[in-house]
Amino acid sequence: MTRILSLLTALLMIAACTPAATPEDPLADLGAFRLGYNVVIADKMKKGPVSRDATKEEWEGVLKNAVAQRFGRYQGNQLYHFGISVEGYMLAPPGVPLIYKPKSALILNVTIWDDAANAKLNPEVKQFTVFESTTSGTFLVGSGNERTKEEQMAGLAANAVREIEKWMVEQKTEKGWFMPRAGAATEARVPSALAAPVTE
Repeated sequence: MTRILSLLTALLMIAACTPAATPEDPLADLGAFRLGYNVVIADKMKKGPVSRDATKEEWEGVLKNAVAQRFGRYQGNQLYHFGISVEGYMLAPPGVPLIYKPKSALILNVTIWDDAANAKLNPEVKQFTVFESTTSGTFLVGSGNERTKEEQMAGLAANAVREIEKWMVEQKTEKGWFMPRAGAATEARVPSALAAPVTE
């Protein structure tokens, strides 16, 4: 966890350079993928040195929601399960415009399980470091002055899902993830409480 805190400190003043992601962005080609269990835990997360507070329940909820909204759109017939751990975060507080503009960031560990094989696709966790997207307003005066905590968290979650999706596409191309396999198709349905967006 010391490494996570050191990374959060180093990321404190780095600006985000990606446009905002939305669940409605065109889907990538993920073969036979269908979302199974959508598990997010944040029990051991660390808060960065300059950050608003957020509870584990808030992070688990916003990330489950983002995963379900994006990956729930895929209509393949092979189930894959997400295991996501929130390792660390920074939610930029209000700062002094043009002088002190801390940036928001999120660090996640991700594992994907193949339901039919009952095995991890990635034996070692994949770690993602994600930044919130910037606008002309947030670039000039800082995210903490322009966005609420909830808006920052939702933006980070959406960008995290997009980065996870990009990685999954790369793994499909390089390692054959999500390709249709004889005997792997399933008509099983995951309980809606685990696969559907969190609304509370």
